[in-house]
Formats: sequence, structure tokens, C-alpha cells
Amino acid sequence: MLSTRRKFIYKTMAAAGSAALLPQMVFGRPSPELVSDQINQEIVKEYVTVAHSDFERMKTLLEKYPNLLNATTDWGDGDFESAIGAAGHMGHKDYANYLIDQGARFDIFVLTMLGQIEIVMPFLKAYPSLITSIGPHGFTLLHHAEKGGDDAKELYDYFESKGLTEKFIPTFKKD
Repeated sequence: MLSTRRKFIYKTMAAAGSAALLPQMVFGRPSPELVSDQINQEIVKEYVTVAHSDFERMKTLLEKYPNLLNATTDWGDGDFESAIGAAGHMGHKDYANYLIDQGARFDIFVLTMLGQIEIVMPFLKAYPSLITSIGPHGFTLLHHAEKGGDDAKELYDYFESKGLTEKFIPTFKKD
């Protein structure tokens, strides 16, 4: 019994000592090879811009600068947009699927445009207020469903049945 108690105390002390080092290990300085400068904002802006209409240029930029994948540009007044967000409101399913295959983060707007009913509907059931949220530039879920065509027709009809009529809400100031 004494031996078991002694082992317990030693193990507890060892664990406490390790726990004291944990914050330094977790929150310490990252290794130098993981630290990089900000991505040049002009490159980010070009990447997001071409994601509206130039698939090949978007892919070329992403191949050259892989960290662009989830980069966003700030068009001003809180209007942030990523390449996948651009693909979503433009209805470019091929762009969006390519970016998702590369590991891009996506949202309910892109999922709506892609017609992912089995994913979008549970989101809306869990968070009903999302139905009135807006995406890049003020485009609504109804707009994204329209851009999704036949794949998103069921979502389009659902949004209309819930009273959505606006496809664009002029939320962001344009200078």
C-alpha cells in the first residue's frame, strides 16, 4: 500500500511539473520556419478579383502562392471576400469545387450555390436567423441559390417560401 501511494505521489508530481511547462510549449514562440510575412495585399486582391472570372489565373496564383487559399481582401466598410466567396456569388461551381478540393474554407453561401441541401437545411434548422444573413457585397442566400441553378432550385424555393425576396442588400458603402 505504501509503495502504491508513493508511486501515486511521484506520478502526480511529475504530471504537475509537465503541466507547468505546457503553457510555454503551447503558447511559446513558433519555430522560425513557421513564421512568415503577411501576403502582399495586391496579390490577394488580384487573386480574389480573378476568382470572379478567370479560373486559369486563379489556379496559377494559388500554385505560386499556396497561402492565398483562404486569403480575403477588404473591399472597404467591412466587405471582406475570399476567392471561394467570389466563386459562390458568381455561380462558378467549378471554381468553388476546385478550391474546396484544395482545402479552402467555405460557408453557407457557397454550399447554397452548390446545391448542398443536406448540409444547408440542418444549418438553417439549428440557426434559423442565418436565412437573412448576407454574403460578400451584400448578396443573399436567395441570390446564391439562383446562381446555383437546378442544383439549388429546392433551396431557392425554400427561401422564397420563407418570404425572402431580396437577392442583394446594399449594405456596404461604395466610395
